[in-house]
Amino acid sequence: MAENKRQDIITVPSLQSYFFESLTEINRNLVHPLPEKALYYSSDVLEKFSISSEYFETEDGKVREKILGEKFLMATSKSFEEQKRIYKDIGDTSLILCGYFSDSISKKIVDRSYYKNLGVTAYKRLNSVVPSLLDMPSFFEILAYSFDGLTQIISEVASRDQSDPQKHLVVDRIIRSYSKKAS
Repeated sequence: MAENKRQDIITVPSLQSYFFESLTEINRNLVHPLPEKALYYSSDVLEKFSISSEYFETEDGKVREKILGEKFLMATSKSFEEQKRIYKDIGDTSLILCGYFSDSISKKIVDRSYYKNLGVTAYKRLNSVVPSLLDMPSFFEILAYSFDGLTQIISEVASRDQSDPQKHLVVDRIIRSYSKKAS
């Protein structure tokens, strides 16, 4: 007879607050903690990407993964506003890919360093068009500098979420959406 496992639904005000608390808890234990505003921004990105349509794009009616390198190359020929949107999307997608979905990179042609470099460079370019955010000068430069640390913390959150059945329920839709689209 199969063992009945009780699974409770965890309620939080928002996914962003859940992710912010998780990131902050891990960050507190680091020798060199990252800026709180970088954690806040990252929690917003995590919430945004909990909707699979943010991670994927639709072209000619077909859902596919974003081709970040191609987007990056085309960004320079776009308007100022479009560049802001493209660089932010590339940086944010790279952050999620290298952090929360880092295991999926092993199935790709290029490695983690490619996505890391793309994300870091996109945030640096974004900093040149958006010089401050959250009342913090050079915010995206700081985010670029913190990219490795942020992806490590986000990866730890993912690991905890996937191994703890209770936390897993909170983010299960992220993982299910990703798995269905990636296969």
